[in-house]
Amino acid sequence: MYLRAIHAESSIAYLHQLIRDNPLGIFTTAIRSPSYPLLQTSHIPFVLDVPESLPPVTDAAAAEPTTHLGTLRGHMAKQNPQAKALMEALAAHQTASNSSGALELPDEVLVLFNGPHHHYVTPKFYTETKPATGKVVPTWNYSAAQVYGRVRVYCDSKADETGAYLQRQVEDLSREAETRIMGYEKPWAVADAPFKYVELLKKNIIGIEIRIERLQGKVKMSQEMGEGDREGVIRGFEALGGETGLGVAGTVRERAGLMGLKKKERAGAKEGEV
Repeated sequence: MYLRAIHAESSIAYLHQLIRDNPLGIFTTAIRSPSYPLLQTSHIPFVLDVPESLPPVTDAAAAEPTTHLGTLRGHMAKQNPQAKALMEALAAHQTASNSSGALELPDEVLVLFNGPHHHYVTPKFYTETKPATGKVVPTWNYSAAQVYGRVRVYCDSKADETGAYLQRQVEDLSREAETRIMGYEKPWAVADAPFKYVELLKKNIIGIEIRIERLQGKVKMSQEMGEGDREGVIRGFEALGGETGLGVAGTVRERAGLMGLKKKERAGAKEGEV
């Protein structure tokens, strides 16, 4: 992800919230295999765990303690070629290390989460620069978070560890989706399905747990444009209407406000140095 300073989002709390609100991640692996492609990707809904008991980590950019980066939990069908490549890699590492059960693979994986609103931006929205010079081109506004980390695979259906992990995973994911996404006061629960049916389904999925080592974010919402052009973008998307149009307009306005606050903070800091 190309991170210009003006678009980079360094708030771990903000990125955690983006992931929780948009849990369908694009899970990407690069696993060398004689049977499967090197690069594979799957859309997987994730649960984000950030235990309060874990010690804080240091944000390299801020050089100050921040919230712990956390762990992503998900599952995927065993018939998925990406799952097969993961199981193949797990078997090879188990043989090499004489271990059994779940194992964290050494190669890094990537999960991309997209924010809720994105859209093409026409040069017609740049009502200040376009009439003055014409030196404007189209772009695309969007927001995203990307996670890098190590993946632990749970695929032995006979192991108690795998069964416990998958049970917790499907219960937590269902509960979060039913309450956070659907808004149900009386959510559907895994226990509502027949026990034997759930156990059968669990034998056909694998669990993946990603320990987050790097978390990066980008909110590209016209911050690079001058105030007049940003206002043109806001008016343009408000006129477009709908959930996406109003969502992009609101985010552009929000980011412009944050930029203003940061400028005031920097100005205040400089005055304090005098």
